[in-house]
Amino acid sequence: MSTISIGGRRAGRVSPPVTAVTVLLGVLALAMSIAGTAVAVPRIGGDLGVSAGSLQWVVAGYNLTFAAFTLVCGSLADLFGRRRVFTLGAALFTVAALVSAVADGIWVLNAARLLAGVGAAGMMAAGGAILAATFEGAARTRAFAGMGTMAGVGIAIGPSLSGWLVGEFGWRGTFGVNVGVGLLVLAGSRYAPESRAAERPRVDRAGVATFVGGLALLMFGVMRGPEQGWGAAPVLGALAAGAVLLVAFAVVERRSDRPVLDLTLIGNVSFMGWCLGTLATSVGFLGVLVFLPTYVQGVNGVSASEAGVMMLMLTAPVLVVPPLGGWLVTRGMSGRALITVALALVAAGNAWLTVLHPGIGTLALLGPLLLIGMGMGLSFGITDGQAMNVVEPDRVGVAAGFLNTVRGTAEALVIAVFGAVLVSVIGARTGSAVAAARIAAGDVAAHEQAAFTDGWRVTLCGVALLTALGAAAVFFMLRTRRPHHVQPMGRPMG
Repeated sequence: MSTISIGGRRAGRVSPPVTAVTVLLGVLALAMSIAGTAVAVPRIGGDLGVSAGSLQWVVAGYNLTFAAFTLVCGSLADLFGRRRVFTLGAALFTVAALVSAVADGIWVLNAARLLAGVGAAGMMAAGGAILAATFEGAARTRAFAGMGTMAGVGIAIGPSLSGWLVGEFGWRGTFGVNVGVGLLVLAGSRYAPESRAAERPRVDRAGVATFVGGLALLMFGVMRGPEQGWGAAPVLGALAAGAVLLVAFAVVERRSDRPVLDLTLIGNVSFMGWCLGTLATSVGFLGVLVFLPTYVQGVNGVSASEAGVMMLMLTAPVLVVPPLGGWLVTRGMSGRALITVALALVAAGNAWLTVLHPGIGTLALLGPLLLIGMGMGLSFGITDGQAMNVVEPDRVGVAAGFLNTVRGTAEALVIAVFGAVLVSVIGARTGSAVAAARIAAGDVAAHEQAAFTDGWRVTLCGVALLTALGAAAVFFMLRTRRPHHVQPMGRPMG
């Protein structure tokens, strides 16, 4: 270990190996928390006696604040210090995990999950900057490759590990593990270097407030619509207010000297094609990732640990396939063709998954889940690098922020919309919004299994159609290419 000075300030004892392990452990925990919590949802609903609308926030709330606050945490890290923001993020993530583990009501749990997303955003945004300040050259390349690998590992093993924890220790055990990991990250953060931006950035407060507020209200309206009725005043009010705030966000960003999100990139059709590609793959992947464990537990009666193992058929390809995508591009296959194939696989997998029925076995799920996972894995392997290829070299940082914002926002909205459509279709089949919410949460009577299955089939058909249309649109938008500036790279975060 050594003592170094960065930016004229004494950084304290610094250990590059400990720093790398700390940041990578944090990335692993963040990805596992996204992918694994869904397996615990049915048990949470049963223990706390809540419906699908409230349960969705356990997963979607975390994704919402993680996506939204990643925008601002990068600026805060530049302003107040990368290690400081990373440490505060880890502390908030740990405290939120502890509150989640002991929560005795859904509102406390959901509030804790929202805070956990904020903490995760701080760790993710500052973690990359810490690695950049700690390592140089080939070591830096390996460190960032490690971030992508840990994100993939977290997505791949999150559901199975969470299922095992639920089976052995109950759903609270899934959050208890995050407490232990958070404490390790906090301890390791002491050995990371401190650094700040040479020029103190100004935080776009109006942009952040309108974006976070608009997205949160829109998600609230979408989630409450099936239970309260789409014509209910609170639902319509939330949807309208959310839309107004997002329009205000666009106006604010176009007028700001230092926008938190540079909307001028919308004029780059090829870049927006890659953004649409990552949005479309999220549509086809996340709904299955988040909601299928509830179906197989509620209808087939499998345990949480069994459901987690089944989900490996979907998540394992996300870990092993991305290098194949990068390899194919470097061997001459066009990124346009590969992302179209990836989206086609995701669309086909969702269409195939309509074979879902009560009592369906693991072997019958293998084909559709593998197709969806392989399509998502191919997208992971090429999207970031190819998107950066079609922007000017001096705008790659802004473009990366835009792409990750689109990705994170899409992930949060997909969970909300998929769940709302599922509950709405079940409600139409049963004639009761209350029963639909209970069924979608995994509390399913024998005579209600057909309605739950119908809801899934209709929703999957819609997802398959949207993903296929996305594939066609992306293929069209990528018909022209700009000169290449960087080599293909993997996706840094799931």
